[in-house]
Amino acid sequence: MTSALAALAGLSAGASLIIAIGAQNAFVLRQGLRKDHVLAIVAVCALSDVVLILAGIAGIGAIIEQAPIALVIVRIAGGLFLIGYAILAAKRAIRPGALGATGGASISLPVAVSTALALTWLNPHVYLDTLLLLGSLAANYGADGRWWFGAGAAVASILWFSALGFGARYLGRLFAKPIAWRVLDAIIAIVMLTLAVLLLSELW
Repeated sequence: MTSALAALAGLSAGASLIIAIGAQNAFVLRQGLRKDHVLAIVAVCALSDVVLILAGIAGIGAIIEQAPIALVIVRIAGGLFLIGYAILAAKRAIRPGALGATGGASISLPVAVSTALALTWLNPHVYLDTLLLLGSLAANYGADGRWWFGAGAAVASILWFSALGFGARYLGRLFAKPIAWRVLDAIIAIVMLTLAVLLLSELW
């Protein structure tokens, strides 16, 4: 039961961090609408997330074993960042904008893959989300549970990018409407704030 709960928590946390309007998701959606190199783009984004998530969990675990105080520092930093993330999501919900997913010329496979890599690995937030936030949240589930948490977060990434890329033909019209992102960002803001409270509450 503990393993299942840890995996479910990881799935929820991973989904909350991944499902947010941004350059990477807009690119995946745009290419999905065009049916243009979708498999390669989805694979790059999902596998990159899996690598970063596992690295974050492994790194945080090693630090905790040698310096328990590091967990306190990470929790404080992670909690503050989550609060900031929630505020930004709330602002997006209040002032929505349509996601332009169509238009423009088709691109080659090398360009598509390199763009997906750049949007993933050159985004500073991806390191905060995976190496810091998911890693610190996973640490709350113990030596074994944290890997189940990571597995849940990895599954969330794979499911999201697959749904966004291959289901874009159905999502395009919906997420081109400001109200759709408004509702989604409002939910994300609530989840982020809840995670921040849970993370910081572990300090007392």
